[in-house]
Amino acid sequence: MKKLLFIMLILSSFFAQSQIINVENLRRVTDTSGWSGYTRFDFQLIKNKNSIFVLSNDVRVQYKTKNHLWLLINDVDFKKANSTKLVSKNAQHLRYNYRFHSKITWEAFLQSQEDEISAIRFRGLAGTGFRFKFFKSEEYKFYLGSLLMFEHENSNSQIKRIHNDWRNSSYLSFSLYPKENVTVVSTTYFQPRLNQFSDFRVSSQTSVILTIFKNLAFTATFSYQFDKFPVEGVPKEQYTLKNGLVYSFD
Repeated sequence: MKKLLFIMLILSSFFAQSQIINVENLRRVTDTSGWSGYTRFDFQLIKNKNSIFVLSNDVRVQYKTKNHLWLLINDVDFKKANSTKLVSKNAQHLRYNYRFHSKITWEAFLQSQEDEISAIRFRGLAGTGFRFKFFKSEEYKFYLGSLLMFEHENSNSQIKRIHNDWRNSSYLSFSLYPKENVTVVSTTYFQPRLNQFSDFRVSSQTSVILTIFKNLAFTATFSYQFDKFPVEGVPKEQYTLKNGLVYSFD
C-alpha cells in the first residue's frame, strides 16, 4: 500500500491550478532501491457544437539508493475550446536528496514553470536546505523541511513584472495509514519573501488513496493556494478538487 503514494492526478479540471509544485505528495515511498515512477500521455480532439483540444503529459521518475534519491517531475497541460485557451501550463522539477543521518536529509532542487492562468510567463527556482523526519511507524509518518530558494519570475499581465527574490520554503508533511488499503497524505508549504515577510504564499494539498489492486489505486485530492501578492488580475485564492486513478511500478 505504501508504494502507491506516488500520486497521479488523471482527471482534467478547469479550476485554477496551484503555482507551487507539491513534491512531497509526489515522492515514491518505498524501501526498494532502483528506479520507480510512471508516465502518462493524453490527447483528445472533440468536435460537436464546439471544437475542444486537450493535450497533457505527466512524468514521475525516481531513482533511489540507500542514501541518495533523484526525483524528476514533468507536467504539461493544455486545453483549448474553439479559439479560446482554457489552460496552458507546464512545469519541470528536479530534486536530489542525500541522507547523511537517519532523521536528517539534505535537499537541492531546480524548477521551471509556465502557467497562463496565474499569468506566469516564466518562473525559475533553485533552492537547497534540510528535511527532518520526526515520527515514523507503520501507522504514520511526519516530516518537516526548510529550504532557501532563489526565484526569478516574469509575469504575463498587462503590467510586465520581473522579480528576482530570495524566499524561504518550509513545509510540513505527513502520511497516515488508518487501514491496510487506505492512505492519507497531506503537505502544507509556507513561502515568505525574506526581505518582506508580508509577501508570502501558502499551499496545501491533501490526498486520500484507496487501493483497488496491488499497483492500482483510486485517489481524491484537494489542493489550496493563497498568494498574498499575485500577478494583477489573478485571484489570491485558488483551489482544485480532482479524482482519478494511479498506476505505479517498481
